[in-house]
Amino acid sequence: MRQGRWRLTRPILAINGGPPVRPAGRPWPRWPRYTDEARREVDAALASGRWAISGPWTGEPCRARRFAEQFAAFHGVEHCIATASGSAALLVALEALDVGVGDEVIVPGLTWVASASAVIRANAVPVLADVDPDTLCLSVEAARRALSPRTRAVCVVHLYSSMADMDAYRVLAAEAGVPLIEDCAQAHGAAWRGARAGTLGTVGVFSMQQTKVLTAGEGGAVITASPELARRLEQVHADGRMFRRPPPPVGALELAEVGEVMGSNQALSEVQAALLLEGLTRLETENRMREGNARRLDAALGELPGVSPVRCLPGQTRRSYYHYALRIDVRRFGWNDVGPLADMLTAELGFPAERVYRPLNDHPLYRPGTKRTTALSESYRAAIDPARFHLPECERAHAEVVSFHHRLLLGDDSDMDDVIRAFHKVWEHLA
Repeated sequence: MRQGRWRLTRPILAINGGPPVRPAGRPWPRWPRYTDEARREVDAALASGRWAISGPWTGEPCRARRFAEQFAAFHGVEHCIATASGSAALLVALEALDVGVGDEVIVPGLTWVASASAVIRANAVPVLADVDPDTLCLSVEAARRALSPRTRAVCVVHLYSSMADMDAYRVLAAEAGVPLIEDCAQAHGAAWRGARAGTLGTVGVFSMQQTKVLTAGEGGAVITASPELARRLEQVHADGRMFRRPPPPVGALELAEVGEVMGSNQALSEVQAALLLEGLTRLETENRMREGNARRLDAALGELPGVSPVRCLPGQTRRSYYHYALRIDVRRFGWNDVGPLADMLTAELGFPAERVYRPLNDHPLYRPGTKRTTALSESYRAAIDPARFHLPECERAHAEVVSFHHRLLLGDDSDMDDVIRAFHKVWEHLA
């Protein structure tokens, strides 16, 4: 192991009162980024007189529609529907796919709670399945075991920086005869065998919440290659309405009341769309920067005993880092979980080192039984009880994986050196 460059002499950890690796006066890169171009886009949206897709036609396309077209083009698909949030995008996708009462949707047990709670909002049953220990994404074997005659959809989540095995999932969904939903909230710009994440399933669902690599504070999108499904998606997200083609006279509403399927208001605002239009111009450059810094950290930290960067499968040809994640052999320190290490690294870097999500079968924010809207029947309440699922690999990941938000990967070489030094300092202390 080539650790000499990073070796310290008798290190005293910052958490124990020693000097931290990262001086307090050195800030980390900020997120979200607020650029001059973003300010101009927002000012133009505010001055346009149209702040929502339900506003009157001004003679030029609304920003939500412009963003949808550009996001679709970025992915090489024909159709994109921009939504108010990632949670809204999930619900819109489920409703457009006709998922409803009593249907089962297979969802990974290690993900943000919205992946499952959106299924609850559709009055369907989230079936929690375990994850692959290498990628932390939904295990193909666990998903296959979870299939039943009531399965209506499979929802894979591309997590932190890894994509699920899309070759296997396309086969699985075809064999089961159900749609495949790609939850790409953490995978903007990732690719599987050259195809963008979100284009390999029936629909791709995205979140643009503040922490995501493409953000407007809130926002979301659904993409698809199917014109029939896109027509349903558009109506579901806008109270049964669709954009007029061609547009109406100036001053008239651009939305036509179609009503082939009842929807609700899940639309993106014009200010959100303005921020996303600007952010999309930076996405590829920032993703390449994150990838390069992650490779450097992988090489340096992978030399440490007991450290394994979370890997991606050979089919994944581009990574998009929402978090940089490492699995730690906590047993070598006599620990049951990675919490103490995360605290040590946070103190050294002045940057939060975090544990990954708690499994959904024991997550404080996923308690469907607390909502009266789930009281459809005793059998339904029993079916959606998360405690009925056994998720050992999800539990193991929560105990062993430490992660850092992607803004850390937007730093320069000296920033990455600080991360490496912090790990080496902690490892020398623990040794």
